[in-house]
Amino acid sequence: MKIPAKGLGTDELFGKLTAFRAHDMPWRDGRTFAYVYDAGPEAEAVIHRAYTLYLGENALDPTVFPSTLVLENDVVSMAAAHLGGDDEVAGSFTSGGTESILLAVKTARDHAREARGIREPEIIVPETAHAAFHKAAHYLDVKLVSVPVDRSTFKADVAAMREAIGPSTILLVGSAVSYAHGVVDPINELGALALEKNLLLHVDACIGGFLLPYFRRLGAPVADFDFRVPGVTSISMDFHKYAFAAKGASVILHKTKDLRRHQFYACAGWSGYTVINSTVQSTKSAGPLAACWAVLHHFGDAGYLEIAHRMLAATRKIVDGIAEIPGLRLLARPEMNLVAFTSDEVSVFHVIDEMKARGWFVQPQLGFGSSKENIHLSLNPKALGLADELLRDLRACVATARTLPPPGGDLSALRGALASLDLTKLDPAVLGGILREAMAATGVAGANLPDRMAAVSEVLNHLPPPLRERLLVEYMNGLFQTRVDGP
Repeated sequence: MKIPAKGLGTDELFGKLTAFRAHDMPWRDGRTFAYVYDAGPEAEAVIHRAYTLYLGENALDPTVFPSTLVLENDVVSMAAAHLGGDDEVAGSFTSGGTESILLAVKTARDHAREARGIREPEIIVPETAHAAFHKAAHYLDVKLVSVPVDRSTFKADVAAMREAIGPSTILLVGSAVSYAHGVVDPINELGALALEKNLLLHVDACIGGFLLPYFRRLGAPVADFDFRVPGVTSISMDFHKYAFAAKGASVILHKTKDLRRHQFYACAGWSGYTVINSTVQSTKSAGPLAACWAVLHHFGDAGYLEIAHRMLAATRKIVDGIAEIPGLRLLARPEMNLVAFTSDEVSVFHVIDEMKARGWFVQPQLGFGSSKENIHLSLNPKALGLADELLRDLRACVATARTLPPPGGDLSALRGALASLDLTKLDPAVLGGILREAMAATGVAGANLPDRMAAVSEVLNHLPPPLRERLLVEYMNGLFQTRVDGP
């Protein structure tokens, strides 16, 4: 693969791009319950126009492009007001929840280094906290202490988090909502603990922060989780989820500017221009920022409240319908539009395959801690109109799954053999061999995945999480390939 010798005509160029999408999920029909957040064609047209208008502007330097500073200050101010903040709250626009969380952890690390002299910092998270905290700890050389949650509610166990606090603890974490189960951690109690121990408290409201205030206004019992809670020092919230902005659009908010300054990075120790970055990125298109500003003004508060009304109704209808299907049970009663349910009678992985065959994408979640393997739904604005069809197909798929043999066959021997492996002594070649054997045991050959993924999911579900991670790294490392034909 080389740069083409001659450029392509417009029709041929876009024909190729369109063809590449042939096997992508057709998400605009509303039957994809993960990864996409679609508010309809009118909003999409506004987003596209605003995005392309600012595609070339570089938000790296607001002294060169002052319009980007106006847009960012507006968006951050709207986020602060939405989350119970005041004029003291300071924030930044980021590329997504992961970047926002990285910056929250960096802020806590550098604040603790300056204020307390801590050189080997630790953060304490519930085991339901997003993987982005693990990633941030890995990147920033911070120790992550993961604490089990309440086994029935899947909410953070405040007493267990208290026990985990040590002299090097710099940050506590809570979720509103946690992705896997759609529940709000006890932020009031975590805030009180943070104040008692003089610690920072970050609330990961990436997926829930925008929608929860609307659910509360519609009568849903939503506990306080934002800056109204004493002890909360930072919050992350994504706009590219349920504010329906273009990806990537998120915000990190700090209680004060004094905290936010620890987020920034500056470098004058080289021969080029002095670098000053408010976020992880340096050069960044202002397209996502402008698109975010535009969609917030397109819908306005009243428009978002109407969307939330439909989504709350859909959530209640679908949750109640799932509870009535024999063989299924909710893992927790969701407090937002994220739903997780499982089965003690049939393989949820078979159910997922059967749903895919009927044109639905529902997300598998593997077992971890006290959370059994399950099916996850991120409900979208079209879900209310599709609820009856979804529940009807789900009931039929559960019935079909009852007739199928266990996916992957008897995996107890494989699990026993792999559980004792020392991952520190496995090189990539050995891991690749394990991956091929595991895939072969499920009938998968070569690099192509089968249409039915139940056996693959079942194998992964049987593996210890560290081995899952190592095997998936090897698999993904093989998917992304460089093709060079020669000199």
